[in-house]
Amino acid sequence: MTDTEKTDEGGARPDSPPSPEERPLDAVTGTWVDDAPAWLRPYLRLARADRPIGAWLLLWPCWWSLALANPRTSFLPYFVLFFIGAFVMRAAGCVFNDIVDRDIDAGVERTRARPLASGRVSLPMAIVFLGLLLLVGLVILVQFNSLTIMLGVASLGLVAIYPFMKRITYWPQAVLGLTFNWGALMGWAAATGSLAPPAIALYIAGFFWTMGYDTIYAHQDKEDDVLMGVKSLALKLGEGSKAWIAAFYGLSIVFLGLAGALANLGPLFYVVLAFAAAHLIYQIIRVDIDDPDTCLEVFRSNRIFGWIVFAAIVFGGFATAFGA
Repeated sequence: MTDTEKTDEGGARPDSPPSPEERPLDAVTGTWVDDAPAWLRPYLRLARADRPIGAWLLLWPCWWSLALANPRTSFLPYFVLFFIGAFVMRAAGCVFNDIVDRDIDAGVERTRARPLASGRVSLPMAIVFLGLLLLVGLVILVQFNSLTIMLGVASLGLVAIYPFMKRITYWPQAVLGLTFNWGALMGWAAATGSLAPPAIALYIAGFFWTMGYDTIYAHQDKEDDVLMGVKSLALKLGEGSKAWIAAFYGLSIVFLGLAGALANLGPLFYVVLAFAAAHLIYQIIRVDIDDPDTCLEVFRSNRIFGWIVFAAIVFGGFATAFGA
């Protein structure tokens, strides 16, 4: 190998701009990750730092639950801790998933250039990176009360089994729904030191929301999934997916409404929640399950849905806060 062919540990020439060959097809270009040092870029892509939507989807149930638990009290430090924790633990989950799925990723067009599948990050280094992320997550978790800590530790069981579900069942989205919405329980526990029916209703609402948006996401890979023997609701539901997604989203709105009622939120909650429902209807109309680009576009738009629901809870809490 000549000097000009040598690469650094990340697989890129030192100080060189990122080339298209360095990026997986699902990487987002033009982000701060492209400006990071060459040795660091593969680790940032391994953690999906260029694709924060997954962290937002993990964060929203936490923030919804905090706002729902006690609208009279400011929990700004908890909002910050959950924000950092969501991004760190989503990164850890992505690293763990890629460790488990490295052989599958190597056979899928969209993921074959991911750092582990392509060899730009070695398996031992990925494990070390995962350990560091989990350590940061633990430091954040111990800032909460004992019930929240116990719930956080319990969630690791779901995180551990999720990557294997696509090998076992056509319903891996259900396990993701249970995992990604655990924050609905943790946020309430952090604010109150207990669990209550509004948190359970919120958790169920998030579960069905995830079932919908992750079914949309799964349609991007359905052709490769067939070749690799991987299961998903996109394959199970096929052309009937839109009707099922509509049902999942409908149930999500119903349980969000129930959560608000159980928490005694005011009328503004339901007014703003109607806009959230309208956004989900837009998603169903907009998505083309045979077009990966629109699937990804609609999937990412769920960050907007998260903001609308958060606003609904905050505005609905005004009536409770002021005794209206």
